Amino acid sequence: MPVEMGIWRMDGDTPRQLPATAMPTEVMLEEFLERDPSLLGDRLLVIGRQVRTPYGKLIDLLAMDIEGNLHVLELKRDKTPRDVVAQVLDYGSWVTTLDRESVIDLANEHLRHTPFETAFEEVFGISAPDELNASLNLVVVATDLDSSSERIVTYLRDFGVPVNVVFFTYLEDDDRRYLARSWLAADDEGVTGTGVAARKQKGKRAEWNGTDWFVSFGDEGSRSWDDGRRYGFISAGGGRWYSGSLHNLPVGARVNVHIPKSGYVAIGEVLRPATRFDEAEVLVDDNWVRLADQQLHAPYRFSADGSRDSDDDAEYAVPVRWHIAVPKSEAFWVKGMFANQNSACKLRQEFTLHQLAEHFRHEKVED
Repeated sequence: MPVEMGIWRMDGDTPRQLPATAMPTEVMLEEFLERDPSLLGDRLLVIGRQVRTPYGKLIDLLAMDIEGNLHVLELKRDKTPRDVVAQVLDYGSWVTTLDRESVIDLANEHLRHTPFETAFEEVFGISAPDELNASLNLVVVATDLDSSSERIVTYLRDFGVPVNVVFFTYLEDDDRRYLARSWLAADDEGVTGTGVAARKQKGKRAEWNGTDWFVSFGDEGSRSWDDGRRYGFISAGGGRWYSGSLHNLPVGARVNVHIPKSGYVAIGEVLRPATRFDEAEVLVDDNWVRLADQQLHAPYRFSADGSRDSDDDAEYAVPVRWHIAVPKSEAFWVKGMFANQNSACKLRQEFTLHQLAEHFRHEKVED
């Protein structure tokens, strides 16, 4: 049985319980959830309402969490309890087959004038993950449920089916209205209390075009983007966590350079593998010259006593031929674009690649 929730108003020293009343309309509850899906317990982005399936049925609400997992929300309405459980399972069998592109298409259709990637960042404050719909949550939204259906849901959960029931109670107190929420199955993990992840399916992760990489150029005193732009290099250091991913960049890779908290500033081609900064060379006027001998604005060192950095802590540089490189003051950023803490990683997000191609008028590599 779900945890019952009661609300009492204190009249002096006497508590008076507010009586539960019938929800005016379940359409109203659907509208509440669309406007503020956090009623379920955490932030969600609604990406579809009355979503038509290939079988002619309509999913009440389709939402996404910060990890890119989907949540099917189905209101009980006038359906029998067993029918609504069967229906949400049927919807789940279809939703779990949706690949990344299909999910984004559904979201853009619902969001209309706001691109999915922008809407995702507006809700969660980060860019959308490369992998979408890796796990699924099925939620029946009801004001009540018969004991038989509760046993069915509990039985399915024991077998790993990600289904749960959320109950909303509508209360009135003079001119004030309240919604109280409780879950059939309590769980400390997951915004909808399911605590069960659906099996991961293929095709949920953005395809990589085999060429584009994201590079973070931390311009915070230990290095200078003015140097990188002038002499044609990217760099990272101060620990293996920071510099290690630079070694993954192959010669010929296209790097899209991002300065944290500023935006994208350059697109270029890797000329040589990563090398310790004090040993690296860069291409200047068609000649390879030692990078450390150039007039630099930053130290590119991390040892406090001025001694030579260890290989783990050292700054590493990658020589690059810039196709386009602008000052930090002209950095380009659109809400929803990809950003990452790693110094280098594969850039899969089509939205970011499209925005960069449009802004810098640069040819975009097709998958």
